[in-house]
Amino acid sequence: MSPREQPRRPTFLGPRAMDSLEAPGDAAGREAAAHATARLLVEGAQSSGDAEVAARLVGLADEHGLELLAQLWADAAPESLPGALWRLYVLRQWVHAAPSEASRQFDEGRRRAPVLEAVAGVADPPGPDEVRTQVDAVLAGVATGDFAGTLERAAAFARVVAVGRADLADDEARGDETAEDALTTSAGRLVRTAEHLEACAGRWRSGSLL
Repeated sequence: MSPREQPRRPTFLGPRAMDSLEAPGDAAGREAAAHATARLLVEGAQSSGDAEVAARLVGLADEHGLELLAQLWADAAPESLPGALWRLYVLRQWVHAAPSEASRQFDEGRRRAPVLEAVAGVADPPGPDEVRTQVDAVLAGVATGDFAGTLERAAAFARVVAVGRADLADDEARGDETAEDALTTSAGRLVRTAEHLEACAGRWRSGSLL
């Protein structure tokens, strides 16, 4: 087969493509851009079968900045494909920015949520390196695994961390109502993130997320 006859590899959001993307100024245009880029990312990554593509997908926010992904996806509906991707990347960025905090909260939460711990799949004991490795593996699953399963693993991780965060808020912020309220509120946001990811998993299986 000559080079011209070789099948072309699926389109993927490479560096030049990502650098050139800008969300339109109008709401309808931003929504269309969010869905188009999210679909291109997922379909291109899944059809490539390439470990390098999976690695690039994991490091997308590192390479281009979370701000660009926010510009594209942060305003998307929570239970949509771009909304799901945005939550996966935000979750990964937080774990990489605060791995000790994430591992401590996960370790605390898993004592009360052993079933969810098993779904999340973090190595035991769940130290900083283990939680970083796990969130990267979850995000890589967008390209290499079942996308619905990927969303459910991320949701389970978020729920376990939320349980741990709430418990630690009771223990460590006792007497400091402001600190306790802040930790409890952030735990609640994690639970909502998990709920949105679980809903997206169900919509992916039914074929209504794309």
